[in-house]
Amino acid sequence: MRPEAIEVMLPFLSDRYANPSGAHRFARDARRAVDDAREEFASLVGAEPGDIIFTSGGTESDNLAIFGLGSGEGVAVCSAIEHHAVLDPVAALDGRFVAIDRLGNVDTADLERVLTEVPVRVVSLMVVNNETGVIADLESLSKIVRKTAPGAVLHSDAVQAYCWTDIAQTCSVVDSFSLSAHKFGGPKGVGALIVRPGIPLTARQLGGGQERERRSGTQNVPGIVAMVTAARLAALDRASEIARIGILRDQLLDGLLAALPDSRETAGSDRSNRAAGIAHLCIPGVESEALLFLLERGEVSASAASSCASGAMQSSHVLAAMGIESDLARGSLRLSLGWSSSQADVDEALAVIPPAVEQLRKFGF
Repeated sequence: MRPEAIEVMLPFLSDRYANPSGAHRFARDARRAVDDAREEFASLVGAEPGDIIFTSGGTESDNLAIFGLGSGEGVAVCSAIEHHAVLDPVAALDGRFVAIDRLGNVDTADLERVLTEVPVRVVSLMVVNNETGVIADLESLSKIVRKTAPGAVLHSDAVQAYCWTDIAQTCSVVDSFSLSAHKFGGPKGVGALIVRPGIPLTARQLGGGQERERRSGTQNVPGIVAMVTAARLAALDRASEIARIGILRDQLLDGLLAALPDSRETAGSDRSNRAAGIAHLCIPGVESEALLFLLERGEVSASAASSCASGAMQSSHVLAAMGIESDLARGSLRLSLGWSSSQADVDEALAVIPPAVEQLRKFGF
């Protein structure tokens, strides 16, 4: 978390710890804080205050979108490389999945095919892939959706995108998008679904009628004010951080590829359409689980697939959809950088990772 985000939330954990749905003056103080945060957040993401639905994070936001957006008949559609917060709800609704090319981009011909074969209620296409860092051409994809399935609602999982794209511009072409605070220096457990005016949404969580009856439940006031503080700071230095982190990411990847020349940069050598904060490669001759164990001993914390799945060491559906051979995919490594990352971090990773790989290869792991 950004220190400023921690600082701003502390009073709402003590002296200002009131329920914003109450009627007394302490509750009104909490409600004003939520209203002010909503207004500022809307300006940061290119929306109106009434478009913002505060949630418990990206998973809830994506679920609410897939299950709740749209009206009438039709199936849900998403790409094959979506986060499981989108993929699993689409599967639960017997939806359809769109193919991906070997570089991690949506296959536009397959998108058109799927959209013409069945009536579609909602389409979800992520902005930045959480494993490979590939940035989708959302504007071009949105044109295909509008032309081929004009009655469908277009949603985007933008959880990974806030720090690495101009989110207001990037998501101006969609009807709704999801964000999560911990991806840009805020706390875990708070996020938002942004839904444009006039887009039908059926609530999934009923009760007190909060968030204009679209998501009931007492608002997480400390989390909300901290999220918006982090969002403001991330927006202020976004351009400079993309440039700075991009240089560090390139040094990290170039150093690993030089030390491990048989490794493969997962999404290809062109990094222009990838988030600056994600470095992903596949290392032959090693198992990710064993490699992550050695890296942790060397005080380098990394992932293999999605962070949500890496603890269970599930195989990556993203790499499978990209057509990467299973033997190579077993050696996948994802390294993430952010606002607090430094040159020293990159140097340490480059000092630890290649020897760990060589050690595993020596002993057949």
